[in-house]
Amino acid sequence: MCSPEVIAKVAAHMAPADRPTGAAARRSESEVPDQIVSFSRVVDLTHPLVPDFPTPFGRSELEIEPVLKFAKDRWNLNRWRINEHMGTHIDAPIHIDSDGIAVEQIPVKDLVIPLAIIDIKSRADEDADTELTPDDIKNWEALHGPLPRGCCVAMDSGWDRHAPGPKYCDRDEDGVMHFPGFHPETAEMLVDDRQVLGLGVDTTSLDHGCSTEHMAHRIWLPAGGWIVEGLANLSKLPQSGATIVVGGPTVVGATGGVSRIMALV
Repeated sequence: MCSPEVIAKVAAHMAPADRPTGAAARRSESEVPDQIVSFSRVVDLTHPLVPDFPTPFGRSELEIEPVLKFAKDRWNLNRWRINEHMGTHIDAPIHIDSDGIAVEQIPVKDLVIPLAIIDIKSRADEDADTELTPDDIKNWEALHGPLPRGCCVAMDSGWDRHAPGPKYCDRDEDGVMHFPGFHPETAEMLVDDRQVLGLGVDTTSLDHGCSTEHMAHRIWLPAGGWIVEGLANLSKLPQSGATIVVGGPTVVGATGGVSRIMALV
């Protein structure tokens, strides 16, 4: 549960009369310089997706139907039925904002950006409900300098090691999920005080599992940012200096979608 102060601030962020939309909510094109990217290796941040990959909905969200088979048709072709927000995927602003942009409208240059990784694995090992806080941002900056303009801030909780097993989004006897996420005050800090384009988590949701109000989503997406959820292999990357490449879908009007995400190191 969020404090009344945080809830009031969320309402202020979401007020349509004076709220900028899209990436302009945080920066203009001139404020985020073009990046010169060089790299020596590529790390896949994507979980392979299978029909029984665990979801917060408690059921399979992927059906694969063979339409053509090579032995008979000389082609292989499948038809998919899939939830946009399954496995390793992107959330577009429209996911939680009626005025937000859809996934195909995210500028492609905003999907290849610096990656800042914040390690909270030691806390997550002790407390599955832990959240990435503003102090975690400040501690990262004390070690690495200010967050790069136009970057993606990703939480490395080590939760990816539970996929595709049941603990990845398991529920307790009361039906409550437990996994780490971003604290709403962190989302608010990054909207108000940093020039950040994306957020990433190695869990199935930006908000921690026991959240009922999803305040981090409700602060971040209406401000024009995107989210990548279900990331893998963040622990194989340096906390500073990598570049994330988000290969999101281009389905018109999509609120998000299964994505191939990688890092250049």
